[in-house]
Amino acid sequence: MQVAGSVFLVTGGGSGLGQATVRHLAVHGARVVIVDLDAPAGQSLVAELGEQARFVTADVAHAQAMQQAVTTAVEAFGALHGLINCAGTVLGCKVVNREGEPHPLESFARTVQVNLVGTFNAIRLAAKLMAQGPAGADGERGVIVNTASVAAYDGQIGQAAYSASKAGIVGMTLPLARELAAYGIRVVTIAPGVFATPMMASLPEQVRTTLGEQTPFPARLGHPSEFAALVQHVIEIRC
Repeated sequence: MQVAGSVFLVTGGGSGLGQATVRHLAVHGARVVIVDLDAPAGQSLVAELGEQARFVTADVAHAQAMQQAVTTAVEAFGALHGLINCAGTVLGCKVVNREGEPHPLESFARTVQVNLVGTFNAIRLAAKLMAQGPAGADGERGVIVNTASVAAYDGQIGQAAYSASKAGIVGMTLPLARELAAYGIRVVTIAPGVFATPMMASLPEQVRTTLGEQTPFPARLGHPSEFAALVQHVIEIRC
């Protein structure tokens, strides 16, 4: 599939990895539906990109809101060829804290609800639409790119909820890829390391430097544009 001329829905497209992906796809000729809870950020991006973009305010775990996002792609651009799942939340919380109190169950559930359930919610709705579309080269009808995390494989103390939610994304990738292959839809999950996103910008500079130095090579934080370039590669690769 070529990015140019295709229509993509990007969750979490208002900031960080999602925002970089939206810009990258648009620059390379795609039309994009941006989904985010941050309306000002999403609307600002649409103003920047013009007629190539639309914005929908939605909680990815909310069925009706995400259905509206998928519908917007068809109403605005006539089709949906790809879904890029970047929406997510981060939680750092020990199972038992210094005061001896247990991890709040509500925050664990919310992390899984957004990161895992939200990802699946977007997939199921987008897949239904893509499966009904015309087949392209090699019978391809669509591509789904999910965002997990290195924490899915190498979680740290305090990341029980976050690691579990991202490991769930990894775990459902192969079953989804096998099932949706029958419709000509590819499913791929990226597990990024530590990137220079707004979330990271809130940390002290020394902490960010240390995290970057822990990366074998190059010893720095990843740039969101590098993630976006990988997304394009996944979309366009023929294998």
